Amino acid sequence: MSEKKNNLAFVFPGQGSQSIGMLSELAEVYPIVKETFEQAAEVLTFDLWKLVQQGAVDELNQTYNTQPAMLAADVAMWRVWCEQVAIRPAWVAGHSLGEYSALVCSNAIGFDEGITLVEERGRLMQAAVPEGIGAMAAIIGLEDDLVIKACAESAANEVVAAVNFNAPGQVVIAGHNAAVERAMNATKEAGAKRALKLSVSVPSHCQLMASAAEKLAEKFQQININIPNMALIHNVDVAIHDSAEQITDALKEQLFKPVRWVESIRYIHQQGVADFVECGPGKVLMGLNKRIAKGANHMTMYNPITLDNVLEQLNG
Repeated sequence: MSEKKNNLAFVFPGQGSQSIGMLSELAEVYPIVKETFEQAAEVLTFDLWKLVQQGAVDELNQTYNTQPAMLAADVAMWRVWCEQVAIRPAWVAGHSLGEYSALVCSNAIGFDEGITLVEERGRLMQAAVPEGIGAMAAIIGLEDDLVIKACAESAANEVVAAVNFNAPGQVVIAGHNAAVERAMNATKEAGAKRALKLSVSVPSHCQLMASAAEKLAEKFQQININIPNMALIHNVDVAIHDSAEQITDALKEQLFKPVRWVESIRYIHQQGVADFVECGPGKVLMGLNKRIAKGANHMTMYNPITLDNVLEQLNG
């Protein structure tokens, strides 16, 4: 029997946390890791594990490959956790693409359906804005309202907007390449410590993705969506939704509206959550969350050592 802990939240990383060789150490100990990737491969009709372990970085970083790879990795880590311990989080959230991992792990959508969805999501996003037309950049050390203002003043007849509110003093902007460049310069003039272009193939979460969102909404009609069995906080509105229609709307809007990560983590922390566990490759979210919910305990698990550390802290 699983025990749900009200003071525990799992958060799932998304695009940007992928790397060649991810979860290799975990797979040597826990067969469920490769089994999860094999299940994904049956849906995708290509060897996803081989791509993740031996493929070219550029190939993995194509968004239609990154998205199923990260979903499979997040879910594989979750399945390892579920095999090892009966503790379950009462709260879940996922950063951007990671929200689909949260939906799968909370039994809102099936894994096969999730893989199908995110591969299509990636293809639609790439098709909406050909590579080289759009861009994203991280703005470090500037207040949110000043980033928003710089984008508004830099847009001209193009699109550029603040799209990921990741942590205090860390905002990602996205839009047309030239407009992003103008906004980067404007934020530096406004006092930003750094403005860094990101290595991505699509400008996520801005209006350039609106056409992709409309097409993805059609795909949702073919997917069976259940109510999550944990409290799932959605990126786009920092809310819990209790109907398939509301969840579908939130996922559609998420594609072209900002990721409100700071608000999401603060909200979960305010509900009495003391422990946050990043479930999936890397430690990007742990770093962000430490800056958002300073009074909480932040952990990550992506290999045997970090898994053992989480088990020790939560069982201690």
